Amino acid sequence: MNPPSSTDSESEQDLAKVLWSLADVLREDGLSGTEYVEQLTCLIVLKLAQERSLRPLNPVDVIGYDAWGTLQASDGENLLLCYEQALDHLARRPGALCLLFRRTQNRVLDPVKLGRLIEAVGLHSWSRDISTGTGAVYEGLLDRLTTDQKTGAGQYFTPRPLIEAIVECVQPGVDDTIIDPACGTGGFLIKSFEYLIDHFPPGVTPAQRARLDEGAFFGTELVDATARLATMNLLLHGMIRADAANSPITVGDSLTHTPRRRATLVLTTPPFGWRSTITGGAYGYDRLDFWAATGNRQLNFLQHVHSLLETNGRAAVVIPDNVLFEGGAGERVRRQLLHACDVHTLLRLPTGVFYAKGVKANVLFFDKLVPRPDGRPSTKQLWVYDLRSHPSTPGKASTLGRADYEDFVSAYRPGRPRSERVASPVYRAFSVEDLLARDRVNLDLLVAEPTDDPFASAEADLHHMAQEIAGEFRSVLQELTALTEALRPYGAGGGRPDGESVK
Repeated sequence: MNPPSSTDSESEQDLAKVLWSLADVLREDGLSGTEYVEQLTCLIVLKLAQERSLRPLNPVDVIGYDAWGTLQASDGENLLLCYEQALDHLARRPGALCLLFRRTQNRVLDPVKLGRLIEAVGLHSWSRDISTGTGAVYEGLLDRLTTDQKTGAGQYFTPRPLIEAIVECVQPGVDDTIIDPACGTGGFLIKSFEYLIDHFPPGVTPAQRARLDEGAFFGTELVDATARLATMNLLLHGMIRADAANSPITVGDSLTHTPRRRATLVLTTPPFGWRSTITGGAYGYDRLDFWAATGNRQLNFLQHVHSLLETNGRAAVVIPDNVLFEGGAGERVRRQLLHACDVHTLLRLPTGVFYAKGVKANVLFFDKLVPRPDGRPSTKQLWVYDLRSHPSTPGKASTLGRADYEDFVSAYRPGRPRSERVASPVYRAFSVEDLLARDRVNLDLLVAEPTDDPFASAEADLHHMAQEIAGEFRSVLQELTALTEALRPYGAGGGRPDGESVK
């Protein structure tokens, strides 16, 4: 696949800038950035459908009528009516179209502004180069959406340079089944697909090629609107067709049930924070395959990823710092993960890489192995790379580019035996015996030498202490909540119908 030229990249950026400029106009009417991109998504699909129906070779009528042409020929209140009818019609279609249009509504109630939006979308040929150009335009829109302070949608958007580095480390292959159980806008799936295209091996069978079109990539997203963005992103990157019978993206809570399919590769950034609701009279999820019940979503996702993986499958999961040191359920999950998997690499990211100021995140890499006959842990060594202390990154976390991760990727040695890794001032290995001997199996590990600034060091110590205290409070709250549920008398929404006392 040939990379886009600089001229193409500039035109893509210009188009994304023009389209995003209309968001400020519509914000005056109460439209949020997310709602604006959602409306753009719907209009782009209508324009793309017309282009495919009019192409000279293999025309395909995706919608069943020329909805885009109808919009262009309408104005005033009739334009609003035609647009709403198109949304309703497509929401009833099966497959990918249903996911794209389910529960959509027209949010642009001024026909003049809707006409301007239609005119802007109509300036671009969305089927011209669907594997690069249109996908880049849409990624540009999503980038603007998630960095917009007024929107606060950064939780859905893992920085693409970070994703590219992770994907290069794990090296997706044509036989992989790749799953993201918290897929957001689909970044991990798209970058894995692009990696496969760029590293397509010789001798690939027709069955392997067909599997890349359907059966190799799957994602789950909790929120309808975000799932719509992910589906559109995959569509504009050439991973799916608008008329596909099934979408690789599903809407729902990944944690509510045991996996229906397994993965050889899991890449994900779970939502940060704690579960905001308690359902079914239980704190956390009632999963027999989980090691510990907890309201901490990242701990639950770590357990879910372990269940998702086939034997010899591999994973990379973005986690906040508290997952590394939190007591109670956190300690049990870390201990079990070290035993059940080869937890081999931890990338410590600088503060501010993600959307929320002050959030400290990491990437944990591990492989699910066959249990050892001697009962010893599957993990032998955990290599920790401290990008927080790397000379090239202080003070620029929010602007890290692909080059800033290059040293880590080189140290990771993708595709090479881990015995060839070399320690450095920001990269070293810890034995599993030392890890298990640490208080609460604490994986909040330091690599680089402490800073010479005593005030900065003291501030870091206080921040870490506050994090640990908060983790302890959460663990205690979890245990108290579970005890409260167990002691709830029968007839008050809980208890035991057989009248047995709690022992």
